[in-house]
Amino acid sequence: MAELLVQMQSVWDLVRMPLGGFACIVGGLLCIVSAIGVLRFPDLYTRLHAASITDTSGAGLVLLGMALMSPHWLVLVKVGCIFGFLLLTSATASHSLANAAHTAGLQPKIGLAGRDDPHAEEAH
Repeated sequence: MAELLVQMQSVWDLVRMPLGGFACIVGGLLCIVSAIGVLRFPDLYTRLHAASITDTSGAGLVLLGMALMSPHWLVLVKVGCIFGFLLLTSATASHSLANAAHTAGLQPKIGLAGRDDPHAEEAH
């Protein structure tokens, strides 16, 4: 039984670094997709959605990769605290921004990427 545990530990030591690196790369790519979405989407609400959803998941994957590659349990605890803080504050900030925009009277754009609706002319 002890030999099995030693073998599992050595396999885990071989697998965790590439797995952590892969999670960091995928998380970074999600953050890039989020930035492109913020630049490309037409109004605040869709930009806010792109920023909050994909950026939270991207940062979460980067933190997961860092946790997998952490050399000590104290680093793992710190990364876990950062992830918890990010998870709580991202949703709260997104909701607050959307609520403030709605209260101020900002309407979402309707239609195909800011263009007029092609069916609106048929109705007239």
